[in-house]
Amino acid sequence: MERVVITGMGVISPLGHDVDTFWTRLHRGESGITFIDAFDTSRQKVRIAGSVKEFDSSALFGAKEARRMDRFCQFALAAAEQAMTSSGLDLAQINRERMGVYVGSGIGGIQTLMNQSETLASRGPERISPTLVPMMIPNMAAAMISIHYGALGPTLAPVTACSIGNTAIGEAFYHIQAGRSDIIIAGGAEAALTDISLASFANATALSTRNEEPTRASRPFDSARDALSWLKEPAS
Repeated sequence: MERVVITGMGVISPLGHDVDTFWTRLHRGESGITFIDAFDTSRQKVRIAGSVKEFDSSALFGAKEARRMDRFCQFALAAAEQAMTSSGLDLAQINRERMGVYVGSGIGGIQTLMNQSETLASRGPERISPTLVPMMIPNMAAAMISIHYGALGPTLAPVTACSIGNTAIGEAFYHIQAGRSDIIIAGGAEAALTDISLASFANATALSTRNEEPTRASRPFDSARDALSWLKEPAS
């Protein structure tokens, strides 16, 4: 069996847009949970979330290309680029047929779906984008990364709820260990903070309602815990 090592990492999260910032703030015990300002929460039970701030997709990918990707895909590709850069791998020396991508998403492009639903209601079916389906399906993050790097090996998009990132990394490990691939970009991405998804999770009593103290809402080992804190869009 082949030896497997992690050569590079990348992250887009509420705690930072790079590994060093993310790890430093995490090590300090900082919380990324803040008040939601992306939409009106006045009628919501939950008004706090771990939202990614100041992420400029146009600066990273160009305005035209950014418009073709849902936010979860943008996070995934940005994190993948960080990982590839930090790995120091020379793409010119890589056999692309031995390079794979295992990146999943639980909810996929729900924001794109909601935007297009509003367009359908207000402007009719003729105004629906032909790119709606490829922008919203959960496997598009893996596909975009694969296309970006010209990876011709296996492309997999696991859908295992909150364990997607771990599932992808584990499957990548086994695939490399078995000698089927040399390199696999692995991880997960979400951009699921919308009013409808927030309401659904809140009604399932899956979210903390400590709206007045967002930085103290996530307390999984506290006897006074009430639920989870919504972690929007971690991509790694």
